Amino acid sequence: MELSLRAATEEEIDDWLPRLIADYTEEIVDAGELPLDLARSKARVDVLKARPGRPDTRGQLVFRLLSGDRPVGWLWLVIPPPSGDPHMAWVNYITVDKAFRGRGYGRQAMLLAEQEARVRGMTAVGLNVRAHNTAARSLYGKLDYQLMAQQMKKTL
Repeated sequence: MELSLRAATEEEIDDWLPRLIADYTEEIVDAGELPLDLARSKARVDVLKARPGRPDTRGQLVFRLLSGDRPVGWLWLVIPPPSGDPHMAWVNYITVDKAFRGRGYGRQAMLLAEQEARVRGMTAVGLNVRAHNTAARSLYGKLDYQLMAQQMKKTL
């Protein structure tokens, strides 16, 4: 089924923020960046500082991914980001709910993000993806996203 975007309501965003913080915490821990307690604190500070989707926060766009009328995921797009290239949108978060994965929605969601960025005058889209997220890295590669930077770590 064809995917579409709908601006998330403030109530949906309020319900989503704890999940976003939990997902971000898990990413930080899984990447080996920080232990759980510090990761949880970092995720909470980072997310609440950004204030995604709030009317008083310029450029923080939060969308529901819809299959028909059914919400199947989230897209948090920043246009333009607070620092860096003023013509590059940034995908801060994108996810398809687990029950709806494997149906091509991730690819469609990225294409919708690109379309949304283009309509708003952006000439590029950037994102971060952790090394352990091989499925996302594969998808982004198939969509012609290019590696811009790489960090490495050795645990002692």
